[in-house]
Parts: sequence; structure tokens; C-alpha cells
Amino acid sequence: MESEIVALQIYNTETRQKEVFKPIHENQVGLYVCGVTVYDYCHVGHARVMVVFDTVVRHLRALGYDVTYVRNITDIDDKIIQRALENKEPIQELTARFIDAMHEDEKALNVLRPDMEPKATEHIQDIEQMITSLVDKGYAYPAENGDVYFHVKADDDYGRLSGKHIDELDSGARIEVNSFKKDPLDFVLWKASKENEPAWQSPWGDGRPGWHIECSAMSTKCLGNHFDIHGGGLDLSFPHHENEIAQSECATGEHYVNTWMHCGFVRIDDEKMSKSLGNFFTIREVLKQYHPEVIRYFLLASHYRSPVNYSEENLNVAKASVGRLYSALEAVELAGDAETSTSFTDEFVEAMNDDFNTPQALAVLFELAKEVNKQKSPGLAVLLKQLANRLGLLEMTPEAFFKSQPSDSALTDEVIEQLIQERAEARQAKNFARSDEIRDQLLEQGVELLDSPQGTSWRRV
Repeated sequence: MESEIVALQIYNTETRQKEVFKPIHENQVGLYVCGVTVYDYCHVGHARVMVVFDTVVRHLRALGYDVTYVRNITDIDDKIIQRALENKEPIQELTARFIDAMHEDEKALNVLRPDMEPKATEHIQDIEQMITSLVDKGYAYPAENGDVYFHVKADDDYGRLSGKHIDELDSGARIEVNSFKKDPLDFVLWKASKENEPAWQSPWGDGRPGWHIECSAMSTKCLGNHFDIHGGGLDLSFPHHENEIAQSECATGEHYVNTWMHCGFVRIDDEKMSKSLGNFFTIREVLKQYHPEVIRYFLLASHYRSPVNYSEENLNVAKASVGRLYSALEAVELAGDAETSTSFTDEFVEAMNDDFNTPQALAVLFELAKEVNKQKSPGLAVLLKQLANRLGLLEMTPEAFFKSQPSDSALTDEVIEQLIQERAEARQAKNFARSDEIRDQLLEQGVELLDSPQGTSWRRV
């Protein structure tokens, strides 16, 4: 473990303050993050959650913790059923297709796969057991329509994550017409099946789980009744995570989660990016315009709890920034071990230990890059790459990065190399007009040539 560095502190949504992180079991961390509902392609908002918690896991492991990272997949849901009906395809085919797409997207963004990736449909028995426990203890009740509901007012502690009090929720609740609930605040744990909907047998009749109970059952199954960190997007704090706490603690009688972490929204024109608002960009759409490391940098350039404004301007700033870091590596031969007699590592770790302050950690990388440029030190260059790798950045060679920028140009790598060869021959023949013409032609197509004593290299810009 890092010993002379300020201890890791994490902002806990529940207590509304930073707290020194103390794992339940020494050197071991259990982390659960709410994953994607798989009925469409992932958008940049999903990417932020993926990248943020991937970075959290990387840092925890760099500190020496043995991390068990669980991120669930919701593969049964009203939206999934509706989309399958619209597409006239089986639900399993729909969800399998978008699970594959999600894995492709996260691989492109250099997001490491979680240690466990439970699917809701594979944990129906665990869900039934938790609901049964809640019914037996008087916290839930079967209704006449075949649904099972959690009785919110039976839980005296309800509302502590969001800070919402029962009276406040009562005044804002809309009374449902012909409701089978005892109280408008009650939420569904088990939904009776309708015609042509997927269903599982249960003590309360054929049906399927409600969304909230899925995460309670899967998280406790994978990590135990009491674990270290639970994360997700800010929009999940209420009611989803509030309901998770209520269900889990009432069912198990144990404290559910020690630390709650929530990512801020990705915004477009001051609105949250979401499928329901129709103002989203899918990850694969953005990847057509920007390199994966540029997108990753863009998502880490703001603190995870702050909102991020999605714009071409901000993505272009990220592109230039990543380019600067790679340019520092480009000028130095990466050889030998990382420089250890430096304060840069301590500054980087202290930034990350301050509630995963990635903007400050990136600032340390740029200070280090300045020293690399100044000293031309292979050891410092290796250190720059190693620290950046903790953020999932600088994973490529500079040459590979600059050549792999997305481009609208029809020029293939082979055609570019042929034109460079033709230019070299023109220069040898002292036909400098043709040489300049080729350089200008390539630049117009987004390809910059770099001449050096070792020859001519190129990059997409």
C-alpha cells in the first residue's frame, strides 16, 4: 500500500462529505455499479459511467487493493419488451445484440471488463428469495392484481440517501387511479405478467422482477449483504438507489453500502443527455469523429461529480491535449525503467486520492510532459506513460496514435505511403515544386508530413 501519501478520500453521497476510505476487509474492495439496460446502443452518458468507474478501479488496484468489480446488465425491462415488439424479434436476440455492442464500445474506450457482469434474468431465484424475505418480514405485500409492492412507510429509515422525507414525498405523490397499492409511494418488486410478455413462475403467480429489486439481489449475491462502494449515474440516486437501500437492509437486516458514488450528467444545451429526451450521441457515432483516447480524456477532464458539457469545441480541446502528451513521448526514446526520484508520482497519487480528482491528475501529467520535453529523459517519459496508463491513456505508441485519428479522407495508409515515396523521389530529383504539391495535397486531406534526418513520418490531423 502507498504509505507516505495522503489517504484516499471519497465523497459519499449519503453523508454529503468526503470520507477517508476504509475497506470492510483489509486490502479488499467490493464495488458494484449499475450498468446498462440493453435495448439500444450506449451513448456518451453511459460512456462516462463506464470510464469513471474503470478509472476508479485502476486507481484502487494501483494503491494495492484487491478489487472485485461488479457491473450488472439489465436484460429484462419495459423498454426492452417494447423495443423487441417494435423490432419483431425475440427479447434474447435483442439483448444479446446490444450486450455485444456494449462490449465493443467499452473495448474501444479501453474500459476493462468488470470481474463480474451479472444479468437480471440469470438471478430470478435470488430476486424471488429477497422478495419472499421482505413479504415475510412485513415490508412488502402481494396485491390483488398479482404484483408485489414494497411498503415504503414500513421502513422508518427511507429517504436517507436522497435527503427526501416521507412527508415531502407524500405531498408530491400523484394518487394512481384504481391503484392496488396501499400507498402511492409504494414501488413494485414483482410485476404480474401480461399477455405476450416474458414471465417466470413465482409464489405470487407468473411475472417478472421490478427494476429496483434486481440490483439489490445481484449486488448482495455477488458481494455479500454489506459491501464497500456502490456507484452509478446521478439520476439513479433517487428513486433507484434509495429503493435499493430500503429493500436490501429490510431484507438482510444489515447495513447495505458504506460509500455511495454518483457521476454527474453529460449535458447538451443544459439538458441531461438521455435516450428519453432524444438528445444523445451514441459512443459509436462519436468514435467516427474522435479517437477513443480523445473521448476518454474528454470524460476525465472534468471531475466525475461535475456535469460535462458535450460539444465539438470541448472534444477538439481534448484532441489537442492528448496530442500534446503523445508529442512529449514522440521526442524521446522510451527505454529503461521509469524515473523514481521524482515528486510527480506523489502528486499524481495525491490528486487521485482526493476523491479521484482526474483534472488535477491530468495537470500533473502535463507538468511531467514539460519536463520530458525539457530534459529528453527516457526515465521521465516512461513514468509519463505509466501514470497516464492509470487513467487508461497513452496506451499506444505516438506513431500509432497519430496515424489512427478518425478522418473523412479517402486516403488509405498505403496511398499515403506511396505519395510520401513519390515525394522523396521528387526531392531527390530536385523537383521541389512536385514535392511541395504532394505535401499540400496531403495536408488538404488531413495528413501532416514531418521531415527529420531519419526520414519522413506522417500523422492525421
